Amino acid sequence: MFLLQGKLGQEGWFQNQASWEAWIIWGSFLMMTGVILMLYIRKNRRMERKNQFVKQEAVELKINRPPAQHPMVDTSACIGCGSCVDACPEGGVLGLLAGKATIINGLRCVGHGKCAEACPVEALNIGLGDLSQREDIPTIGPDFQTTVEGLYIVGELGGLALVKNAIKQGADAIQAIAREAQPAHDRECHDIIVIGAGPAGLSAALAAKKAGLSCLILDQQGPGGTILQYPRKKMMLTQPVEIPLHGWLKKPQYQKEELLGIWENIIQKQQVQIETGVSLDNVVREGNRLQVVTSKGDYFAHRVILALGRRGTPRKLGAPGEEKPKVTYKLMDASAFQNEHLLVVGGGDSAVEAAIALARQKGNKVTLSYRKHKFFRIKKRNLEHLEQALAANLLDVQYNSNVTAIEDRLVHLKTENGPLEIANDYVFIFAGGIPPFGLLKKIGIGFGGT
Repeated sequence: MFLLQGKLGQEGWFQNQASWEAWIIWGSFLMMTGVILMLYIRKNRRMERKNQFVKQEAVELKINRPPAQHPMVDTSACIGCGSCVDACPEGGVLGLLAGKATIINGLRCVGHGKCAEACPVEALNIGLGDLSQREDIPTIGPDFQTTVEGLYIVGELGGLALVKNAIKQGADAIQAIAREAQPAHDRECHDIIVIGAGPAGLSAALAAKKAGLSCLILDQQGPGGTILQYPRKKMMLTQPVEIPLHGWLKKPQYQKEELLGIWENIIQKQQVQIETGVSLDNVVREGNRLQVVTSKGDYFAHRVILALGRRGTPRKLGAPGEEKPKVTYKLMDASAFQNEHLLVVGGGDSAVEAAIALARQKGNKVTLSYRKHKFFRIKKRNLEHLEQALAANLLDVQYNSNVTAIEDRLVHLKTENGPLEIANDYVFIFAGGIPPFGLLKKIGIGFGGT
């Protein structure tokens, strides 16, 4: 009996011991879980505070609104997983606030849609949002027709960025026209006149030829549109897209010269009719046709497609001496400048890319002047390249600075530390452009949903 009691007592002791060990294991597990959860919550709160600060800063600087297509979040469907934030190659466009994805810095968005592809619950889609209050986007119907009958807009002028979208819109607009129109076979009046020889305009002309419609392209420069303004060897984000009468551009990126070469070969092979050195003054309806008023005279067409860029004419600084020959508003070939004192003005991708390209040339001393205290709207890749260039002392950045005067051998800047005078041989100004909205309103095209 004593042996039985001893055995039972021993079993009870082991049971108590096992119970205590279980409590210790579970307690340790719960404690570790609590610590991890607390650290996770603290990290999220820090990130939210940072995102809130960045968003508020963007609102105050008026850089929160995306200029083109952008992610639109359905907050009722968003689960706050952050997949869209991580997927954005530009970085800093999206962030989590109150557990939902939101636009933090809209000016960095290029609208490629990687965020929407990454969302596991399809809470994101890419578009232009509510256009009723957008005075910078013309009113366009689903067939790309404006408020002026027979006048269409395609490409970035309509608000959508990227070469892929421009090519697709040019072809789609012609398809919409071809469903209604038959070739007129009128020598004095083209079926279609396209204003602009960029990707959208060239795509429209090729689609018109495919549909049997006569088409003439008018452009101030040569084929390529905005692409012509880019520096030599700049990489272009295209994404796979089909060009009418040619086939697919399959690579995600093309070098500037490569893409222009492709267009030139297509133009020659398909005998696309282009007149260059022509600037548009007006479009006026004359009976059942449109009169296209240009710097080289009048042209007539049954329909007109505007495939202009949004950059328009370069925006000037208004500083004394800006009219000097050494001042330019684009950089075509950085290697042409060596052993020079150079000033680049601007805070966008074009300015940063130009400054870095010039700084990499032999003997150059490059200063980049920007009127704000940091770069808000440049691509993540360009920001990384700029940080590398600064770390290598390849160039100097003057934040919170403005050009006050340009002389033959000097440039004067107003900085937060007082006036600054620097030696200078050439000035490159990338202060954006004045969009052709005035011309569109003169023609009669409505904006903001009107």
